[in-house]
Amino acid sequence: MPQIRIFLLLFFGLNCFANSAISQSNCNEDPKIDKLVKEALLNFRESNFEQSLKISRTALNAATLIKDYCLISRSYNIIAANYNELSDYDKAIFFYKKSLYYANKTSNDSLKCNIYNNLGNMYCFEKKQFDEGIRYYKKSVAYSLKINDLKEVYFTNVNIAWAYFDVKNYDQGYLFLKYINSTKNKYSDGSTEVIVDMLNAVYLSYKNKNTAANTFFLSAIEAGKRSDEKTDLSNVYLEYSKFLDKINKHKQAYQALVNHNEISEELYNERKLKKASIAGIGLELDEYKRQIDKIESEKVEQSQSLKKSRIIVILFILISFILLFLIVTLVKNIRFKKKHNLELLKAKEIAEEASLLKTQFISTISHELRTPLYGVVGITNMLLEEHKEISRSQHLSSLKFSARYLLSLVNDILQINKIEENKIVLENLTFNITDEITVIKNSLSFLSQKNNNRISIDIDPAIPEYLIGDKLRLAQILMNLVSNALKFTKDGQVEIIVYLSKVEGKLNFLHFLIKDNGIGIAIVDQSKIFEKFVQVGRKDEDYQGTGLGLSIVKRLLGLFGSTITLDSDLGKGTSFSFEIGFEHDLAKTKSIIDEIEVDLTSNEVYSILVVEDNLINQLVTKKIIEKNNYICKVVDDGFGALKILEEQEFDLILMDINMPLMNGFETTKRIRLLGIDTPIVALTAFDKDEITDEAISSGMNDIIIKPFEPVKLFKIINYLIKEKNAV
Repeated sequence: MPQIRIFLLLFFGLNCFANSAISQSNCNEDPKIDKLVKEALLNFRESNFEQSLKISRTALNAATLIKDYCLISRSYNIIAANYNELSDYDKAIFFYKKSLYYANKTSNDSLKCNIYNNLGNMYCFEKKQFDEGIRYYKKSVAYSLKINDLKEVYFTNVNIAWAYFDVKNYDQGYLFLKYINSTKNKYSDGSTEVIVDMLNAVYLSYKNKNTAANTFFLSAIEAGKRSDEKTDLSNVYLEYSKFLDKINKHKQAYQALVNHNEISEELYNERKLKKASIAGIGLELDEYKRQIDKIESEKVEQSQSLKKSRIIVILFILISFILLFLIVTLVKNIRFKKKHNLELLKAKEIAEEASLLKTQFISTISHELRTPLYGVVGITNMLLEEHKEISRSQHLSSLKFSARYLLSLVNDILQINKIEENKIVLENLTFNITDEITVIKNSLSFLSQKNNNRISIDIDPAIPEYLIGDKLRLAQILMNLVSNALKFTKDGQVEIIVYLSKVEGKLNFLHFLIKDNGIGIAIVDQSKIFEKFVQVGRKDEDYQGTGLGLSIVKRLLGLFGSTITLDSDLGKGTSFSFEIGFEHDLAKTKSIIDEIEVDLTSNEVYSILVVEDNLINQLVTKKIIEKNNYICKVVDDGFGALKILEEQEFDLILMDINMPLMNGFETTKRIRLLGIDTPIVALTAFDKDEITDEAISSGMNDIIIKPFEPVKLFKIINYLIKEKNAV
C-alpha cells in the first residue's frame, strides 16, 4: 500500500495515546508541560507540523530539565509522528525508539503500548520489514491486555489486518478483520470507521465480490467526508481508484485518483513541509546539544576522579614504560623483518614480471596465430563454395578441420589465462536449454561420425521454456565434456541428460549428466584429469589436444558456484555430473528478448571500406562482403583510408588494428577529427578484452575477432548502418 496510509495508522496510535496514556498515566507529570504536550498533539492532528514540532521541542526541553521520563517519552513520541508525516522514516524510528527508551523507565504501560504500536506501523508499512513490525504489534497487544484496554487491542488489530493486506496476505489478514467487524460496535469510537469500511472493501474486491466491495467503498467515502481527518478520505479514494480500474471503470477510477491527489496536495503542500523541516533542524540541534552537555558532564566527573586518585597516575607511568618497551621491541622487529622482506619483495617483483610477460606472450601468440588462420579458414571456405567438384574432397575437409582445431587450441589457452586472472564475469542471457543442447549436438556431428558414435538427448519437460544465465559459458562446459566423451568412445553412445533437481524462488537448479560407454578412466588417474595439460589413457592414434578442456570446465563451474562429479570404470565408461541454478523470470526474459534485434538482414546494397594490410586477409574479407552483394573497396593502410574518405562516402568501415605506419586506433581518431561519423568496426585478431577500452575511446563502434562467422559480420554491419540512418 502507498506510504500515505501509514499516517492514519499513526493517528490511531496517537489517538489511543490521547485517550488512554494521558488518563491512565501513573507518572507525576508537571501540569504546564502536560498542557504543552497536548497542544503539540492537537497541532499534529490538524497537520500543523511546524507548530507541533516547535511546541514538542519546548516541552521536551522542559521535561528534560526536571527529568520527567513520562513527559520526555510523550514529547519524543509526537516528534517521531511529525517526522513520519514528513516522510523522514529513519528519523521517525530513531525518535520512536528514544520515546520507548524513556517509557521503559516508567511504569506507564499505556504509553509503552502506544509506542510499540507506532513502531509496528513504521516497520510494516514504511521499512517493509514485516516480521519486525508484527513483533512490535504483538508487544503492543500484550501491554493492552495487561492494562485491560480492549479498545487498544481493537486499534492494534486494525493495524495488523492492514499490514497483512499490504503484503497481499488477505487470508491471514481476514482473521483480524473478522475480529474487528465482530467488535466494531463495542470498541470503535468512530475514528476507525472509514478505514474499517475500506479494509472490508479491499478484502471483498480480492474475493471478486465487486458489488459488496463497491458498497463498502462508497460507505467509507461518505464517512470520510463527514470526518475531520481528510487523510482517511485520501486513502479511500486511492484504493477505490484501484478497484474501479480493476473492474474496467477507468473514467471513474481516474476521477477517484484526482480526488486523492487534491486532498494530498491540500494536506502536504511544500510550504508546510519546508517550514516544518526547518523547525525539525532546530529540534535536532537541541538533541545534539543535550548529547554534548552529557559528554562534557562526564568529562568533568572523570577529571575530578583523576585528580583524587594518585593510583591512576602511577599506573599511567607504569603503562608508559611498558609501552616504551613495546615500541623499542617493535622497532627491532620491523628492522629485522625489513631486512628479510627485501628478498621476498624482489621475488614478488620477478614473479609479477614473469606473469606480465606470460600474458603478453599469450596475447602476441594468439594474434599471430589468428591472423593466418583467418586466411586459411576463409580461403578453404571459398574453395569449397566455388569449386563444387572438390567440395567432397577429404583433404580439403581435413584442412578446414585442422585450422578450426588449431583455433580452438588458441582459444583454450586464452580462456584458461583469463580465468586465472579473474577476468571473466558471467552474463545474463535468456535461452532455451533444449535449443542450446541441440546446437551442441549438431556442432559435434563430425566428431561423432568419426568414431561412429551416437549422441542421445534426454531433457526433463518440467524445465521452464526460458531460463536466464550465462548460456555461452554453459555451452562451453557442455562442448568440452561431450567432445571429450566422443574422443574416448568408439562405436558407442554418449548421453546428455538434464533434469530439474529443485526450485528455490526464481532459481531453477538443473542437474546435468554427460555419460559415455567408452574406455573409462583408471582410479589412479581420476584425481589428475582436471589439472592443466594433463592427458590420460591416450594412444598416439587418438584425438590430440592440449589437456585444457576439463581444467576449463572445472574453473568455469567454479564461477557458477558449482562443482563437477566424476564416476568412471575402465572398459565400461565415464559419467560427469554437475548442477547449476538458472533464473526463471518471464518479465525479465521478455525484457531481454525485446532488446535483441531479431531481423538484421537487409536487401539494400551497402558500400563497405576495408582497411587491411595483409593481402590474403584482404582477399578473404572482400570475397565474404561481395558474396552478400555489397560493394567493397580495399585500402592497404590508414593513410590510404584517410585519402579515399576525402573523395568517397561509405556506409561502414572495417578497420584492422595492427597496421604499419599508422595503426587502426590512430586512423579512427583522425577520421573522427574530420567530422566523419561513418560506423567503424575493428576487424582484428587481438582478444576483445585487450582492446575494448582503447577501441571505444578512439571512436570505434564495435569489434569483430578473426576468424569470424560471416553471418555475425553482416548482423553487425546491418545493425550499425540502420542505427546511424535512424538518427
